[in-house]
Amino acid sequence: MLKTGQEEVAIPTVIRLTDYGAKPNSGKDAQRAMRLAIEAAASHSGAIILDCPHGRYDFYPEEAVRTPYYVTNTASEEENSDVTKTVALWFKGMSELILEGNGSLFVFHGKQTMLVMDDCFNMEVRNLNMDYERPTVVEMSVERSHGCCFDVRVHPDSRYELEDGKLFWIGEGWRFREGPMQEYDPERNTTWRIDNLIAQAVHVEELEPMRLRLFFDYSIDMAAGRVLQARDGLRDQVGAFILRSRNIRWQRVGMHFMHGLGIVCQYSEDLCFEEMNLSPRAETGRTVAAFADFIHVSGCRGVIRITNSQFVGGHDDPINVHGTHLRIMDIPAPNRLLVRFMHPQSYGFQAFFPGDAIALVRAATLGIYGTGSILSVDWFSPREIVLTLAEPVPEETRIGDVIENVTWTPEVVISGNYFARIPTRGILVTTRRKAVIEHNVFDRLAMSGVLVANDAESWYESGAVQDLTIRGNQFRECGWGNGQPAILIAPENSECDANKPVHQNIRIENNRFWTGKEAVLHAKSTRSLLFSNNEINVLACEGEQDGGQELIALTACSDETISANEWIGDGAMRMVINGKASFLITKKH
Repeated sequence: MLKTGQEEVAIPTVIRLTDYGAKPNSGKDAQRAMRLAIEAAASHSGAIILDCPHGRYDFYPEEAVRTPYYVTNTASEEENSDVTKTVALWFKGMSELILEGNGSLFVFHGKQTMLVMDDCFNMEVRNLNMDYERPTVVEMSVERSHGCCFDVRVHPDSRYELEDGKLFWIGEGWRFREGPMQEYDPERNTTWRIDNLIAQAVHVEELEPMRLRLFFDYSIDMAAGRVLQARDGLRDQVGAFILRSRNIRWQRVGMHFMHGLGIVCQYSEDLCFEEMNLSPRAETGRTVAAFADFIHVSGCRGVIRITNSQFVGGHDDPINVHGTHLRIMDIPAPNRLLVRFMHPQSYGFQAFFPGDAIALVRAATLGIYGTGSILSVDWFSPREIVLTLAEPVPEETRIGDVIENVTWTPEVVISGNYFARIPTRGILVTTRRKAVIEHNVFDRLAMSGVLVANDAESWYESGAVQDLTIRGNQFRECGWGNGQPAILIAPENSECDANKPVHQNIRIENNRFWTGKEAVLHAKSTRSLLFSNNEINVLACEGEQDGGQELIALTACSDETISANEWIGDGAMRMVINGKASFLITKKH
């Protein structure tokens, strides 16, 4: 024991990865050595540092752990019936451990979930970089376009083969042709989704190794220098998985490519991500760092902190924080509910525990009309669950309504982050507890910088926001060309009533916006909405709208306050509040 004043501090036991056979910078498989080091750490009591001396470590799938996990927002039974994950670093039932990377680079081969923390407590990952040898998002740069064809240079980390004039992408244990595609413009540092041109090409020929010509049965004009990115769309693995764990901290960790989905946090509590680098390594020349989301938080509680991090080059939303609505299918007894996971890609995971509180929600209005507490949980199938409540089911309950687990809802702090090269939104947040989004930069996202949704029809992502502050952020040309506002509050309720709001107590203040034709705020079914002390820079753009540019539109809202905002630009700026338009005449500064 080390004495510090009157306190005694335990000296952590240090376990070095190299003592178990790992050889940095050798290209040899470090999988077995890592497993032995983790087993040694698990056998010790007290604090542990699993130390990885600086270097590159390669992890191959042959000796990885294979274990089943149901992970939210990944793949349906039809897409991938086998929920087995191939796990490189598997921490199960461990506590008081620091994974110290010392700036090392972990490189993964094949399709792997890079790291899992399952039922862990007081764990930290720090000073570590993780990447793929062959990312499952392939890249190619357009060299020139001429008539019905264009030429591309394939990225050195991507591999392909031609079969009867068709182009197939290949990697370590995978092969595909069709799937989602994106286009990246390096000049504007923006990316957006497009049709898969590889699948549309009628013929592909190789001009020389890593140079291809794609032929079409129509004229096509591709700008030289643009980068095309393609993937197969199957979320069969994730970048990392944090399940039923608490007091978890990631600090100065680079996740330079993640396959399937990003860092998924599921039914865990008190999670902290600081100084994360979620972007491609500069030396690779790649433009993609994530197959889908970067950080996905589902059904968590405590405080979720995501601060001072980079989110660059994803194929979906960088941050998504939500719960899960399950549909009521039957009321088999006065105090029992049969509920079902509805979205094809979310099912099978433990979404309720004895003692949890639930809210009963009308599907059409998303209004909460009842509550309950859970006595027991019985699985009927991976999609259907019977919940026994401590009290009778409310009389007004209808088949087709939904329920939300309100015990597993977090406080959220998202601060000091940078978001760029994103084809979708920046932050999605739906939680009833206090949430703060502050001092972030949203740089030319293709859609809204912040989305507040809540639905019981599409993704079934819950729930109602009751205390959200969005302040001190920069929204730079978000939604440009897509007609989406910088901030979108859009619950998916089919029946709207201003007297029965879905969301409430949302404050948007002291932000700076740069916009062309797009609005800065659309809001629906929200009570007590403040939009104050914001600066809106209206940039010159083609096709000015007659009758003034709409910058704010509110629908079925109440108790709104719009005040002390500065509008910089030319012409009339229009606000539409519950169907009534008003105008502000601005002058160019």
